Amino acid sequence: MPVAKRARPWCLHPAMPTAPRDATLARSLVPVLFVLIWATGFITARYVAPYAEPLTFVALRVVGVALVLVAIAFATGARWPRTGAGWRDALVAGVLMQGCYVVGVFWAVRNGLPAGIAALVGSLQPLLTAMLARPLLGEFVSRRRWLGIGLGFLGAGLVLAPKIGAAGAAGIPLPALAAGFGAMVAMTLGTLWQKRTGADADLLANATIQFVGAIGLALPLALAFGAMRVESSLPLWLGLAWSVLINSVAGILLLLVLIRRGAVAGVASLFFLVPPVSAVMAYALFGEVLSPVQVVGMIVAALGVAVASRG
Repeated sequence: MPVAKRARPWCLHPAMPTAPRDATLARSLVPVLFVLIWATGFITARYVAPYAEPLTFVALRVVGVALVLVAIAFATGARWPRTGAGWRDALVAGVLMQGCYVVGVFWAVRNGLPAGIAALVGSLQPLLTAMLARPLLGEFVSRRRWLGIGLGFLGAGLVLAPKIGAAGAAGIPLPALAAGFGAMVAMTLGTLWQKRTGADADLLANATIQFVGAIGLALPLALAFGAMRVESSLPLWLGLAWSVLINSVAGILLLLVLIRRGAVAGVASLFFLVPPVSAVMAYALFGEVLSPVQVVGMIVAALGVAVASRG
């Protein structure tokens, strides 16, 4: 009499690969988490504005982030660059991505550039990234990705259009507008530089060195041009803690992961979602009303990101 075979436990059935599925889900959540974290940067800036002068706050942030990352890097045995070129490349990326970009945006807004227009200028970064990715990196940018970037730009413009109209573009100071464009160019060049030079670098060590480089720019600027005004209060310290631990530490590590594993133009297209997500957060936290045009813009921007990031 033949012995009946015992059925395999459901957890061992070959048709149910739970681990690969979980890994795929985790990879899919990284871009979503990055957009949410990155969008909080604009919310934090508004939240702490009454309690700290902008350049001073940026300097405190980069110093705090550098200290946290140094502690984590040494505790986890991060692999530091073995050559001077490795240190140089990370410092250059940090000056561009964490120094020039953040300082440029805060300085521009402080000196008369409306926040909506500053966000719109920042959303031009994927276009510039896509245009420079081929000549600088030899990276092919397909027609589909160009279409997605175009849709993302259109969606971001629709979201920001009401704010731009209310701000009155005629009164924008040219130095502030130039600083906003300079910040956007700095982030673009930093992203391209990181993609080109940081492929084999340890992510944690690289991010740590980047913020050390940012200190070399942000702190002297704050001492030279900032009012060094900080009002010790619970909102300030809460905002600084969020900005250091979540917006900066978690945000930049996620960005470096995305840059390493994906095409640089596709990664840059995620920035199109930041203005719409920031608008939703501002509505929830500060009661800013979203018009129907802005809602449509958020949908178009999300569609653009999906098209540009596909595959």
